Amino acid sequence: MTITSSDNPKLKQIRRLSQRRRAREATSRFVAEGEDLLCAADAAGWTPVERYVASGSGLAGTEVEPRLLAAASELGSGTRALGVYEERWAPAALGPLGVCLYGVADPGNVGTILRCAAAFGAASVAIGPGTADPYGPKAVRASMGAVFTVPLARVGEPAALPGPTVALQSGEGRPLHELELPEATYLVGAERGGLPAEVVAAADLIARIPIATDSLNAAMAATIALYEATRMRRGS
Repeated sequence: MTITSSDNPKLKQIRRLSQRRRAREATSRFVAEGEDLLCAADAAGWTPVERYVASGSGLAGTEVEPRLLAAASELGSGTRALGVYEERWAPAALGPLGVCLYGVADPGNVGTILRCAAAFGAASVAIGPGTADPYGPKAVRASMGAVFTVPLARVGEPAALPGPTVALQSGEGRPLHELELPEATYLVGAERGGLPAEVVAAADLIARIPIATDSLNAAMAATIALYEATRMRRGS
């Protein structure tokens, strides 16, 4: 049966999950849009709770009138397919190489960090206080499917993270490339405010990325840290 009404409860659920973090947290579900993301989920072994497709598209799933599916979509151009999935959270942050985010409020940065974590073989990305929801629509899109392959954890104190922990701070600590730590958890904070003082104090080490300006985009900082760790692991 094709969904033909915008008042359909399933479409309302999609809109709630896409637009409200509280709805995602209450149900532990999220939405992924687009055929590429759904293929990435399939390849990673994630089974959708529901899969919706535009009627007449020839895709498998519950059919929805194209205009209604486009209206439920968070993509400006609409979509031909989307899926609802159960969130997955690791019981604790995993090692030996990982990233933990504190106050990274931009969901695009969070998703990009997930993508970079997948590229450099990080064991997990930990989500600390004040960080955007990695299962929000913008983060899921920016992850380019990495949300389905990189374990996610929720953390509060750095003590819960596998060590050593390295706080990345602008203009403080030793240059990152001098640490020679192929196995560590790198702590990344907000672009303007950086890491909270108590997080820096609890870290095992403080490091800086030598640059000519005051700060880096949070996703770029995490990428450089993961690259350096990977380079050291390969001995190059």
